[in-house]
Amino acid sequence: MTAPPAPADDGRERLARAALTRVFEPGDERGGRWLREAGPVELMRRLTGAEGAARTLKGMTAARLAGYRLRASGADPVRDLADVAAAGGRFVCPGDREWPSQLDDLGDARPIGLWVRGRSDLRLWALRSVALVGARACTPYGAHMAATLAAGLAERGWVVVSGAAFGVDGAAHRGALAAGGATMAVLACGVDVAYPRGHAELIGRIVEQGLVMGELPPSEHPTRSRFILRNRVIAALTRGTVVVEAEYRSGSLVTARNAQRLGRFAMGVPGPATSGLSAGVHELLRGEGVLVTDAAEICELVGEIGDLAPARTGPVLPRDLLDAASARVLDALPGTGSLGGRDVARNAGVSTDETLGRLYELHSLGFVEREGDRWRLTPGRTRDGDARRGGT
Repeated sequence: MTAPPAPADDGRERLARAALTRVFEPGDERGGRWLREAGPVELMRRLTGAEGAARTLKGMTAARLAGYRLRASGADPVRDLADVAAAGGRFVCPGDREWPSQLDDLGDARPIGLWVRGRSDLRLWALRSVALVGARACTPYGAHMAATLAAGLAERGWVVVSGAAFGVDGAAHRGALAAGGATMAVLACGVDVAYPRGHAELIGRIVEQGLVMGELPPSEHPTRSRFILRNRVIAALTRGTVVVEAEYRSGSLVTARNAQRLGRFAMGVPGPATSGLSAGVHELLRGEGVLVTDAAEICELVGEIGDLAPARTGPVLPRDLLDAASARVLDALPGTGSLGGRDVARNAGVSTDETLGRLYELHSLGFVEREGDRWRLTPGRTRDGDARRGGT
C-alpha cells in the first residue's frame, strides 16, 4: 500500500480524519477503502452532502449511509482536537513525521489516525517495541511473569506495549515502569477516559512516563468489539507479541494471530498443563508460536543480529570433568562397602595397573578413600562428586 501524502497545510485533511474517527468504527475496511480512494476531505464531503454523492462509493447502501450520516452529523473535529490538546495530547495522522509506518501493513484496516497523550515520539518508540498481553483474571504466576518479562525488556532498551487492562496488561506496564523503562498503552476508548477506572492512576503514570494512544476520539467509551479491534493495532505496532496466560477464547490470542498474519513474531509463555489459563497459550505454541521464558529469549527473536540469549545448560558437576577411563573406574565402585583393586579393575574392564593409577587420581580429587588394600566412595559425597543431601 502506498503511503498517503502529508496532511494539507491548511489542516483540512487533519480535521476530516479527526471527524472520520467518529464516523467509522476502528478497523472498518470498507471505510478504509473509501478513504484511500477518495481522500479524507472528499469522503467527509460525500458523507455529509447530498445523498447521491455518497452513493457513488462502492458498496454503499441506503441503510449503511443512514448510519454513517447520523454519526457524521454529530462530528465536531475542532472540539475534539481542542479537547485532546487540553488533556496534553495530539492527533497523529498518516503522513505525519510521528506516524509509525508499520501500521500501514494493516492495509485498509489501518487506523484513520491515532489520538495520543504523552511527550515521547510515537514513531521512534514503536521502532523498538514488544507487546505483552494476556488474561485479565491472571494467576499470581502470570502476573509475576508479565512483570518480570517487562522489566527485563525495559532494562534492555525495549518499549513494552499493552492494553492497560487488569491482569497481565497491568502487570506488564508496572514491570516496565518499575524498571525505569518505557511503556505504551493502546486503549479501546478515548485517551482522556481512564478505563478500567481501577487503573486511572496507572494510566496517568503511563501518560507521564510513556505514551497512551487509541483510535477513538475523546470521551468515547469502550465496547467488546472495540477491544478486539484494538488488538490489531498492538500487533502491527510492535515487532512481536508475547502471550502470558490465555484461555482458548481470548483476545490475547487474537493479537498473536494478527501478529503472525502481519509477519511479526508470536510468542507464548508456558504454564501448568492443568491450568485453563494456559490452554490457549499452549495451543499457540503447538502451532507457529515460539516458546519464551525470559526477556533474553524474546530479544533474541525480535532484536538485531547478535542479540543472542545465553546458552541454557545444567550445573557442571565435578564428575563432568573426569576423563572416560576415570569415570569408568569410579562407576565400578559399589554405592556402599569397599572393593579391592583387582575387583575394581574387573568391574571397570581396565587393567589393574591403570585402575590403581586412576584410583589415586580419584582419591586426590576427593571422590574415593583407601582402606588398607580396599577402596570405597568417600562418605558424604555422591558419585557425581557433590555433597550428599541429608547427611551420609
